[in-house]
Order: sequence, then structure tokens, then C-alpha cells
Amino acid sequence: IERIPKEYIRPEEERPSIGDIFAEEKMDGGPQVPTVDLKGINSEDLEVREKCREELRKAAVDWGVMHLVNHGIPEELTGRVKAAGEGFFGQPIEEKEKYANDQAAGNVQGYGSKLANNASGQLEWEDYFFHCVFPEDKTDLSIWPKTPSDYIDATREYAKQLRALTTMVLAVLSQGLGLEEGRLEKEVGGMEELLLQMKINYYPKCPQPELALGVEAHTDVSALTFILHNMVPGLQLFYEGKWVTAKCVPDSIIMHVGDTVEILSNGKYKSILHRGVVNREKVRVSWAVFCEPPKEKIILQPLPETVSEADPPRFPPRTFAQHIKHKLFRLTDQEGADTPKPDE
Repeated sequence: IERIPKEYIRPEEERPSIGDIFAEEKMDGGPQVPTVDLKGINSEDLEVREKCREELRKAAVDWGVMHLVNHGIPEELTGRVKAAGEGFFGQPIEEKEKYANDQAAGNVQGYGSKLANNASGQLEWEDYFFHCVFPEDKTDLSIWPKTPSDYIDATREYAKQLRALTTMVLAVLSQGLGLEEGRLEKEVGGMEELLLQMKINYYPKCPQPELALGVEAHTDVSALTFILHNMVPGLQLFYEGKWVTAKCVPDSIIMHVGDTVEILSNGKYKSILHRGVVNREKVRVSWAVFCEPPKEKIILQPLPETVSEADPPRFPPRTFAQHIKHKLFRLTDQEGADTPKPDE
């Protein structure tokens, strides 16, 4: 097709901010998403260790998003995860449809298409596959793709290693709030209750990328989100009043601080507004893993240690389920952003 259907065309006031993602990714001026090297995170040299941890905390305070390098997850494994996901999306539509989810029945796990439906009435230029990947006792392997044959093994191993990285990051962020290392992890559900949900986003080539978005502006509801991608640019962050394009950093994992950690830290760590932009030349694929607290068991509110007379609680107490509902049915207060979706 040469023109996109009108359902995908973004409102007029939004369009001037959508530019050529390849040109924007090459630009060196202006603010850049920080890159944090985790090589020294557990160094025996106290100075090296503290410098590394401080960089991570600073990025979480200033931006709420960062490229993590030397994160400890082997390139061979992330390569397998990417090959498996791309292999699934490379299949004929009939094969993918065997895994179709049923959003109307409340079942969001499986294959879906924003090209076909969207709760907000505004369509996004993407297909996706969404499923829980950790803890293993909460995963449903019957809906995981059987093809490619490595999909299950690669994804399970990646989830396990990502869970260890989550513990490490939460420990550093805890310390930054003056708390014990294990405190934030405990507050988001611990090893048993914190869910890792993977959403593979597949953004087809778009004939009129200046009119559409892959994912509209939102903040993540998660505690943390980790993203791999196929080195095609597309992620933009709303920073200091402007959309900033994230560069493609080889062998990195992008990490977002989500709303959950922003609330627990009483806004000291940021959950940044972001969106996905599409292009006409290359398919973009990203693998987002959302680390989510249990829906009903925990009340999300600023931890007592983060609150003072000078800095009263900025967020009302809510369960995670209530927080999602609140975001679904009301515009976020950041720059009149679009309403986020339940899987963001």
C-alpha cells in the first residue's frame, strides 16, 4: 500500500513532532540517553563499585531510562532470543493466528495486532506477542510459540538471567534511597510474586511514517522494563519538553524505570514518557520485558522513608490493578499524553 488508512493517522497537533527517525538517530547535538556500564557493579574495589552504582542511580533520577552495557547476559543468548522472535513473526499469518489472543474475553496473552484493534480507537502500526515468562510456575507454555524450536528454551533462559539483573538493579536503587538492598525487591513482590511479562513488538515498514506511530506516548506501569531491539531506531523519550531519539547502542539492554518504582520512591526516580516511531525502510522489532508487581496483593504508595514534611507523598495509595485502571481511564498528567494501554 502507498497510503495508510485514516485510522492510523495521528492527530494534527501531534504530527509536527514526528520526524525521520534515521536522521534523528544520527544527530549528535542535544541531550542523549545515558549509557551505564555495569562492569564494575560488583567490583571488589569499593571506589569502582560505588562509581558504577552512582551512575546507575543518577540516570534513574535524571532520565528514568538508560542503555545498560556489560549487563552480564551473554550476547549469544540475546542473539538466540532475537532469532526466535523474528522467526515467529516471519511465519505466514495463518501460523501466527494459531496463537491469537482474545482481548474481548480479557485474555491478552498470545499474538495480537494493533493493526486490527485498539481500545482507544486510534490505531498503532504494530503486531505483538505477549506472555508471562517468569516465575516459571506462573507461565503457560501451551501458548508459547512451538516454532522456531529454540523459542521456549532461549526465552526461558533469558527470563531467568533478566530476573537476576532485576534483583541487582533494585538493590542499587534501594541503596540510593537510603534503604536496605533488598527493600525495593520485597516491596514489588519478591522472587515469588514479581511477574516478568514479555511483549515482542513487531513494527512493519510504514509507507507514511510521518503520520503514524508504532506505540503512542505512555509511561510504563511496571517496576522496571528491559528492552532488546534489532538495532533499528524507533524509541523516543520526552525529556525537558522535547522528543529525544535513543541511539542504537550495540550489545546493550535499554532499561526504563516504571511507574511502580517512581511511586515507591515518591518521584525520586523517574518514569519517563516515551513512544515508538516507525519508518518506511526497515522492520523494527523490540523485546520488552515488564517487571510487574502482583495486581492486588500490594498497596503501591511512597515508602515512609521517602516522605518528609518538605516532601509529602506525591501519589495516593493504590493497588497495581487500580493504578492501571486509573491510567486507562484518565489522561496522564504529563504534557497531556495519550492514554497508555494495559500491556504498556
